Amino acid sequence: MRVIAGSHRGRILQAPAGLSTRPTGDRVREAIFDVLGSMTSFRGTAVVQGASVLDLFAGSGAMGIEALSRGAARAVFVDSDPLSVEVVQRNLAALGLEDRATVRRAEAMSWLAGARGAEERFDLALCDPPYAFDAWGDLLGRLQSAVCVVESSRPLPPSDLGSRWELARSKRYSGTLVAVLRAAPGRPEGASRPAGTPEEKGPEEKGTA
Repeated sequence: MRVIAGSHRGRILQAPAGLSTRPTGDRVREAIFDVLGSMTSFRGTAVVQGASVLDLFAGSGAMGIEALSRGAARAVFVDSDPLSVEVVQRNLAALGLEDRATVRRAEAMSWLAGARGAEERFDLALCDPPYAFDAWGDLLGRLQSAVCVVESSRPLPPSDLGSRWELARSKRYSGTLVAVLRAAPGRPEGASRPAGTPEEKGPEEKGTA
């Protein structure tokens, strides 16, 4: 696993051992950031550039680190697994990114509901929970972000999106569905807008994403 692009392009990343995490594959990660690169923020820049990023269910931290490599200003990494937290910290240290990152060991929903999580607002949230996760409606109802990337095994029903979110893009890679959401117009977080068509199909990646 490596950083795809940006200031740390090609650098190798560690991943937690075992089957409890499923790091997003390089091809899927590249496709996600290609989509984000076609979107502009309320600042008139690319969504990632200068962004405040949340990597929820961080695992190896590869998604948040990719964002930092591509110009995000800062990133918060949240994971409940102590081994994952340790790996994220090691990856950040190896790349010299500790000063732009905060790592929290916490259960994702508890962190979002807590005082720090509830007060945090992000330009971009990256959410890749275990496949069995089924609390999307609750998570998206608590999340404060302009754009959210969701990795799941199934499409999110409209009831999970509620009135807070709109589906901007959706692609399936083997067993992983990647959806890019934006905050609904009129919300303070909802000033990002995608360029191009609302949905694209990409080549499927074999294996686990």
